[in-house]
Amino acid sequence: MFLCCWLVLGALIPLTLSTDPGVKVKLTAKGLEYGRQLGMVSIQEKLKTIQVPDFSGNQRVTPIGKVKYSLTNLKIVDVGLPTSSVALVPGTGVRLSIGKAFIRLHGNWRVKFLRIIKNSGSFDLSVSDLTVGTSIAVESDETGRPAVNTVDCAATVGSANIKFHGGASWLYNLFRKFIDKAIRRALERQICPLVTNAISDLNPQLKTLNVLAKVDKHAEIEYSMVSSPAVTASSLELGLKGEFYNIGKKQEPPFSAAAFNLPPQADSMLYIGLSAFTANSAAFVYSAAGALSLYVTDDMVPPASPFRLNTNTFGVFIPQIAQRFLGLTMKLLVKTVKPPVVTFEPNNTMVKASGTVTAYAIHPNSTLSPLFVLNLVGDTSYVNHSAILPHLHSMDLTVGTSYVGEFQVTTAFEHVSECIQLAKGYPLPAIGKMQLVNTQLQVLKDYMLIGTDVQFNSIHGASRG
Repeated sequence: MFLCCWLVLGALIPLTLSTDPGVKVKLTAKGLEYGRQLGMVSIQEKLKTIQVPDFSGNQRVTPIGKVKYSLTNLKIVDVGLPTSSVALVPGTGVRLSIGKAFIRLHGNWRVKFLRIIKNSGSFDLSVSDLTVGTSIAVESDETGRPAVNTVDCAATVGSANIKFHGGASWLYNLFRKFIDKAIRRALERQICPLVTNAISDLNPQLKTLNVLAKVDKHAEIEYSMVSSPAVTASSLELGLKGEFYNIGKKQEPPFSAAAFNLPPQADSMLYIGLSAFTANSAAFVYSAAGALSLYVTDDMVPPASPFRLNTNTFGVFIPQIAQRFLGLTMKLLVKTVKPPVVTFEPNNTMVKASGTVTAYAIHPNSTLSPLFVLNLVGDTSYVNHSAILPHLHSMDLTVGTSYVGEFQVTTAFEHVSECIQLAKGYPLPAIGKMQLVNTQLQVLKDYMLIGTDVQFNSIHGASRG
């Protein structure tokens, strides 16, 4: 479970031939520790399913002689994992260690001696100082999706203390040490296969990861791995393609991803690096889909603004509009003429866009009369801690076409710029049942870094031992 929680974050899916990722995801020691807490719940539940086999045998006991015995219906009543740790294994994956664990069982005993004497009762078994150590490799399966498997496992049982109740329980106590040893061996044989199965059970969940994630009706994004996970002593890093495509059409953009390296930060559980390539591939896709357009209407202008989208306001600096279309409301169609270009520099995100602004007068019967077309080139930027907000830095407007006669673009047209930057910010999304908390954004050279802790809303009562 703890590996699945984190691999889902990276959405590891099929390998591609690309050399540089558009998105990098780094899991730190802090994040791994949180994953351990979640994972111990799963392992503890698995250990409760141990099926201890019935025991039977013969033992010579002085002065009675040969005694036949059997222990049956062994049921686990409690499991404790007070101490555990997880560490990264460079080049492989992770190492899980469990110590000072205990298991308590209850069962029935039966005995026959002197050929005719039979007796029975119950017993309680306490297994303590149980240790388990296993190394887990993180790899890609034949489809390129993530896969985990057990590299090695060792388990030891420090002691097994059994107490008999009822009947001739005194007789069992005479050869208890022989039974203790047999039970320890049986448990040691079963623990590693159970741990291995618990780890293998993650793979069906990992196989459900999507190759492509639909964003909206225009676009989907591919999160395929471009290389195997890089595991060091302090982090596990995933390189993902992070490329947008038009729905059902894989057209590569006329640019490629550039190499970038995540900084050695470790205060957060998770770090996600989003490159300019990923942002620009989105711009390329939405531009190709004709989706980068926006109608701006008067109800989108803040009520307190003295500037209104109507012919009376525009008629002040373009008299022809007031003369021909007096008292009509207006709307603006803003659209790009080529894909915007996103660049990341330290503490600064720049989006350069070129497009047109077409102004229309709206008649009472809802028909539109074009008034003019302005050509625009603009730069926007701004980054906030929990949302990416557009902020207009500059916009150059020139007259492209006029349907009302000649006019000049004056400072009064700065109000048009105000209308164009009405878009709201985009909050960082939640991922499934995982919520991002304590999130910070940093804009660095060629990529944006998201440092965040996470919280799984569906997991409760995780062991913190």
